[in-house]
Amino acid sequence: MKILVTGYNGQLGYDVVLEGNKRGYEMLGLTRKELDITNEESVKTYIHKSNPDAIIHCAAYTAVDAAEDDKEACWNVNVNGTKYLAEAAKTINAKFNYISTDYVYEGTGETPFTEGDKANPQGYYGKTKYQGERLVQEILEKYFIVRISWVFGINGNNFIKTMLRLAETRSMLNVVGDQFGSPTYTVDLAKLLLDMIATDKYGIYHASNEGFTNWADFAQEIFNVAGKEVEVNNITTEEYPTKAVRPKNSRMSKDKIENSGFNRLPDWQDALQRYIAELQKEVN
Repeated sequence: MKILVTGYNGQLGYDVVLEGNKRGYEMLGLTRKELDITNEESVKTYIHKSNPDAIIHCAAYTAVDAAEDDKEACWNVNVNGTKYLAEAAKTINAKFNYISTDYVYEGTGETPFTEGDKANPQGYYGKTKYQGERLVQEILEKYFIVRISWVFGINGNNFIKTMLRLAETRSMLNVVGDQFGSPTYTVDLAKLLLDMIATDKYGIYHASNEGFTNWADFAQEIFNVAGKEVEVNNITTEEYPTKAVRPKNSRMSKDKIENSGFNRLPDWQDALQRYIAELQKEVN
C-alpha cells in the first residue's frame, strides 16, 4: 500500500511514516517544502502524480492562540488545504484519514464526549478544524475523521518537553488543574491510524491514550517519571488567561475504537514512561 502523509515534520506525521515503514508500506512523508497544501493546483498535480492508495492528513495550523489573530493563515491550512486534499483524494479513489481535535467541542461539563455529540467549537482553531471535518464528509465517502487531544511525540515541541525544560531552572511551577483530558502519544496513535487505513470501517473516531487527567497532575507525573524535584501548584484557568479559550472538559469516549474491532491505546501513564525513556535515550 502506498500512503501519503502530510505534516511529516510534525510530531504525528513523523511517527506515522516511521510505523508505516516498519509495516512495509510505501510511505510518502511530505513537509510544506514538498507540497504546499494551500495551493490547489500543486495539490492536484502532486496527488495525481504520486497516486497513493491512502492519505493520512496530519498537517495543520495548530497554534491555537496565534489563530485568533492570524485567521487567514489558519483557514488556508485547516480548511482550504483539507478541501484540496479531499477533492484530490476523491479523483483517485484514495482512502482519507483526517486528524481532528478535541477543540471541536465546547469543552464544558464532566462527561466524556462521544462521536455523536454536537460539535460547538469556541475558538477559531477549533472552528477551522470542524469546518475541515464537514468538508471531508461532504466530499468523500471513504474517510476516517480522528479526533485527538494533548499530543506528544519525539519530533516537535509539546507540553512534556516544556515541563522538562522548565524543570532545569525552576523548583516550583503553577499549572492549570481544572482542564481535563487525555494525553496522546504519537507512537501509539500512529499504529491505530495505520490499522484503520487498512480497513473500510469509515467514520468519526476519538483516539487518545486511556485514562483522564488534568494538566497539573500530568505535569506532576512527568516530574515523577523523569526524577525531577519540582513542586506543582494547581491553579485555575482564570488565573492563567490565554487568547484562545481552552476547553475545561476534553474528555472523549473511546468506546467506538474497541466496538469497531480496533485496539484501544495504552494508559497515558504507560505512554509517558515510554516517551520519557525515549527522550533520555536521545540525550545519552
